Amino acid sequence: MDSGTLGLVLVLLLVPLIGVAAWWLQKKRHEQLDAWARGVGWEYVRTDPGYGLTRLHRNQPFEQGHTRRATEVLTGRWQGVPAVSYTYEWSTGSGKERKTHGAHVVALALPAYLPVLELTSEGLGARLAKALGARDMQTESVAFNEAYRVVAGDERVGHAILHPRLMERLLHADARATDWRIEGTWIASWRSGRTDTSDIAGRLGVLHAVVRAVPRHVWQDHGYDPLTHAGGAAPNG
Repeated sequence: MDSGTLGLVLVLLLVPLIGVAAWWLQKKRHEQLDAWARGVGWEYVRTDPGYGLTRLHRNQPFEQGHTRRATEVLTGRWQGVPAVSYTYEWSTGSGKERKTHGAHVVALALPAYLPVLELTSEGLGARLAKALGARDMQTESVAFNEAYRVVAGDERVGHAILHPRLMERLLHADARATDWRIEGTWIASWRSGRTDTSDIAGRLGVLHAVVRAVPRHVWQDHGYDPLTHAGGAAPNG
């Protein structure tokens, strides 16, 4: 058997084996995610069950590329609030240039629609964006301004939500590592890569702290009063 024929035989043998190995690894991952969900009283539904998760928000990482999908979907409640975790995937390019990207998204449902408020860590990307003229709402805290880039659809609401107590909380280490955005009826955080269950509780904890800190008058201005709804966000003035 010449080398060319041997190579072809090896390829024909390896391709099915690679496929089987990939199937087995994916099966084990589904089992692990399902076990995690059952352990915390959540549900693992694998793919988007009609929640429109690929359209949760209009800004990063959403509405990029093409062939967008939500997989590894975990749903449940966090501190009584509807919550979701999933892997958001999208593709760029085509043919040999096609690449698939992923982000692990966690989100909490909000009791009312709120305008956009986005906090991203003040890294190289944020500094470059600002150098190119991107918006950055300034607060009364120098330390906070140095730590975050803030984008607010309504700066009046943005300043009301980012009051001193919340800004102090958001300077803690766990919050500094959690980019997040309020948009519409969800507050979401995203991070590159696939679902990491060890990461869910910490990030949801930060999001929940933000929701709890939204002042009562902000909710009321948007048609919701936490004092008259059981399980609502705690009033803050």
